[in-house]
Amino acid sequence: MRRVYLFLLTVFLVTNSTVYSQENQSEQLADTLQYDHFLTVSENALIEYYKEISAASNADSLIEQLGYTDDDVPEFSDSVYCMRLSVINERSPFHLDCNEHVLQTIHYFAKKRRSFTRITLARSKLYFPLFEETLAKHEMPIELKYLSVIESGLRPQVKSRAGALGLWQFMYRTGKMYGLTEDSYIDERMDPVKATEAACQYLKKLHSMYNDWNMALAAYNAGPGNVNKAIRRSGGKMTYWEIRPFLPRETQGYVPNFIAMSYMMKHYAEHNIQPIDDIVFDFELDTVCLRQGVHMTVIDSLLGIPVEDLQRYNPIYKTSYIPKTTPPQCISLPIPKISEWIALEDSIYHLDSLIYSLPNDLSVANSNASTDLPEGKTIHSVKSGESLSLIASKYGTTVSKLMDWNGLRSTRLSVGQRITIYKKNAPQETVQKTQERPIEVSAEGAVYHTIQSGDNFWELSIKYGTTVDAITRLNANLDPKDLKMGQKVRVK
Repeated sequence: MRRVYLFLLTVFLVTNSTVYSQENQSEQLADTLQYDHFLTVSENALIEYYKEISAASNADSLIEQLGYTDDDVPEFSDSVYCMRLSVINERSPFHLDCNEHVLQTIHYFAKKRRSFTRITLARSKLYFPLFEETLAKHEMPIELKYLSVIESGLRPQVKSRAGALGLWQFMYRTGKMYGLTEDSYIDERMDPVKATEAACQYLKKLHSMYNDWNMALAAYNAGPGNVNKAIRRSGGKMTYWEIRPFLPRETQGYVPNFIAMSYMMKHYAEHNIQPIDDIVFDFELDTVCLRQGVHMTVIDSLLGIPVEDLQRYNPIYKTSYIPKTTPPQCISLPIPKISEWIALEDSIYHLDSLIYSLPNDLSVANSNASTDLPEGKTIHSVKSGESLSLIASKYGTTVSKLMDWNGLRSTRLSVGQRITIYKKNAPQETVQKTQERPIEVSAEGAVYHTIQSGDNFWELSIKYGTTVDAITRLNANLDPKDLKMGQKVRVK
């Protein structure tokens, strides 16, 4: 309660300070600095209060009481693990069995996957409140939130070799069945809110089929068809452990992984595991809805939010472009940046239109200079909804040629991207000369650009879909104001 009083006292003092100022300086009633200051102090106080509450449930005090050092890796007897699981079982509709398969998996997580637990504990601060709210709405077991840990490691943009995507690893067809759509810029399988809702609906359906949560988990991983085949091959058995030998190999380890992670997320402190420091809490973010499409690089330039962070807060987008849609797209931003967005929103759209709506590959001042292009060469600026195949058809060429001419390693395009096209009668030497693009990729995947006349970090950030800050960090030994022709700059 003391924290509540401190928080309310802070808001009270700020409010009365503002009222006092208004009473004695009535000429400044319209001064936005007053309410901006009030809102900033209030928001910061609330965030700090929430952080204190969240921190109160962490493992620091228990680890200190146990006397662990940083390098300690505690081990316990199997009977201790089974006892702890039985306690969890008493308050769970799951059958968190303690057998040799589960114990072997717990030992593995406790010894060899400690860093995985640390990282997912940190990510859970952002996603578990959403999972818990949605599961409660559907009246489903709260332990199902741990399923996403096993599926994706709480990474909304991770994609499996089979093509499953998102926090809940939906395949394309299954996702589409549950309303998760995809286009050139958006894949709703990566949307935490929509994908969590779809996962709840799918898991509820699977549970209604088997009336057993472990069987529902197996069907979620392998598909109902494989579970039904395992039931037939087992002679009609209807529990997970009875049909387990007849399931695909991956699914044989699926429920043990789920049970082991359910244990680790409850008892990580006893194993001397703490979350990593890089934590984003769900209450540190809020949403704003867009009136127009916008590139994340422009938001970064005016609000100072790195593109990498914008993509982390808004994983639904396949590229760094946020398209205009109906209803409008709503994006998550750190709460302290919301007021800046409101103040600069018009400027953000204006700057975006200046940068990405230029004709062809030329500046506004030089828009009529297309006759200076080499004979047979055309620069196409990608528009919303266009694909490489559509552009190839328009210019009578092929996708492979477009990728070759432009040094593309993927068919994905972003709005405003410039694509070079050569007509059939273009001189071969012109094509060859332009194909000698100033790009090199190292064996480790780092991308380097060779400085040409007029290049600067701003233009490179736009060209390669990154930020000035990111390029500056990658090239700490270079002076951005003193770039020389032929100099190599790492851009990714």
